[in-house]
Amino acid sequence: MSRITRAGLCVALGFVLPGPGAFAHATLDRKEASPNAAYRGVVQINHGCDGRPTTRVRVTIPEGMVGAKPMPKPGWQVTTTRGAYARPYQSFHGMVSEGVTAITWTGGALPDDQIDEFTFFARVSDTFAPGATAYFPVEQDCDGGGYRWSEIPGPGQTARDLKSPAPSVRIVAAAQPDAAPAAIKAGDLTIATPWLRATPAGATVAGGYVSITNAGTVPDTLIAAAIPLARRGTIHSMSMDGGVMRMAPVEAGLTIRPGETVTLAPGGLHLMFEDLTASPKAGETVAGTLTFARAGTVPVTFTVAPIGAQAPAAPPAGHAHH
Repeated sequence: MSRITRAGLCVALGFVLPGPGAFAHATLDRKEASPNAAYRGVVQINHGCDGRPTTRVRVTIPEGMVGAKPMPKPGWQVTTTRGAYARPYQSFHGMVSEGVTAITWTGGALPDDQIDEFTFFARVSDTFAPGATAYFPVEQDCDGGGYRWSEIPGPGQTARDLKSPAPSVRIVAAAQPDAAPAAIKAGDLTIATPWLRATPAGATVAGGYVSITNAGTVPDTLIAAAIPLARRGTIHSMSMDGGVMRMAPVEAGLTIRPGETVTLAPGGLHLMFEDLTASPKAGETVAGTLTFARAGTVPVTFTVAPIGAQAPAAPPAGHAHH
């Protein structure tokens, strides 16, 4: 289709074509994501349509991005379109074969001279290898017009060659710790592999895990845990009761008997860090402390594994259950 024919068609349909000098598009704030990890997509709408306000934004979720969920936005109504995936994907809750394929925000009015953000969450499946690019076509409607940010570069092209490029995310390998942290000695205790699960933005609770060995002749008791990101740290147990998973605080602390190793792990004993002021992110480390009745307060460093991980990330490749 020639440029003139394409332009005439867009005018007939009420859509606006960005000119060659257009400097602002629908973009994604976060330009990188990693396989088998959560992605927080923030679509930025940077202008309206020749002075007219934006009233509708729709983002298409590409194949391989699973479990997509929108963030509510005051003043806008959000709806989702569901459909079958091209193949099943592993998720936190088993294999899934369908999910959200598009998210639409309507009912608001974003003035032409203002910008705003439309947020969603999704998980990057292992379909995407480092070096790949994922494209999220965006529809932007205004009163009497609109844009379609949906063009994908062909061979030998980049987004700069396109008039209406789709927002994109580059897939990169997840950052890995340089080395496994050494076990910590505190009196008769050996503290090994303290780690946290990453949490999505807005979460108020994070789970913590660690292995503690008592090589002495008298028991010691873990009575408290703390990290700067949480206002409170407690010890909890998790058990099945009549087919129902129940969780309860370990009120008197966790006793480690002589010669015993106690492992806090997902699905059982664990640390619960509550009232988070920030979200632990996969690949980071978080300084913290464990306090014992005999050994006292011991500084530890928690590594952060991906959301839903069943084990700590371990160099060089790490391991997480999704």
